[in-house]
Amino acid sequence: MVEPGAKLPLNVATGLRAWSRVGLPWATIGSMGPGALFLAVFLACAVEAVEAATIVLAMGATRGWRSALFGVAAGICVLAVLVAVLGPALTVVPLRVLRLVVGGLLLIFGLQWLRKAILRASGFQAMHDEAGIFATEVAEARRAKRESRLGVPDWYAFTVSFKSVLLEGLEVAFIVLTFGTNQDDIPLASAAALAAVIVVSVAAILVRAPLARVPENTLKFIVGVMLTAFGTFWGAEGAGAEWPGGERALPILVIAIAGYAYALVLLLRTRRRSYAGRHAGTATTGTS
Repeated sequence: MVEPGAKLPLNVATGLRAWSRVGLPWATIGSMGPGALFLAVFLACAVEAVEAATIVLAMGATRGWRSALFGVAAGICVLAVLVAVLGPALTVVPLRVLRLVVGGLLLIFGLQWLRKAILRASGFQAMHDEAGIFATEVAEARRAKRESRLGVPDWYAFTVSFKSVLLEGLEVAFIVLTFGTNQDDIPLASAAALAAVIVVSVAAILVRAPLARVPENTLKFIVGVMLTAFGTFWGAEGAGAEWPGGERALPILVIAIAGYAYALVLLLRTRRRSYAGRHAGTATTGTS
């Protein structure tokens, strides 16, 4: 919980301006053209890649890079097998059923991300801090015993790196498969995800430190809006609903959800300040 009066590092208005500066034409967003598809997948996957990179960096810097990189490679191999199995299976599902299921899942993901972003922006939840997560992982890594298994010099570094890559990678794979299958362009969605992973990985290698300067909280707000909008749009279509104006309703839906989320941030900020003021006055009265 953020203390009353604490300075909030996330400016949601900045996030909304960043979204508007993307400059995608309305028609492109509405039809989920190549540019919109690439951007949506890239941003969502970049957030997941930053979280995985933080944990792998902590393991490599503290326990040794060999075991940590073994864990990364093992996680990637498992993900490749899962994608190879699930990808073709999705192509045989009727489009309407696929959009209903995928829309529902995207809506769940999007609302979870958006809820956290709203609570963080309004001060009711602590900001996501990559530097703090890195410090925690380093402290735990230093306390853990060093043990060799199955030819891996450090089993702890291997398993932690493997789990982080696998868990975050599953979300990346889910985003790629859902967006790519819905738009019948898995190669482009895969390219966007690969680009995000490469950019984050190169940055992490060059910096050799947690990517704390990445505006992850703002990115999560933007991605939460996008996932919620696409999930609502595709889920409703899968259920048989027809949107007024067809695909042109999607950009309006994005703007409406972003505006509603920002209004909630302002409302919660006001309530938090009012609550803090009342309690400050009670405390003053009690001590006088």
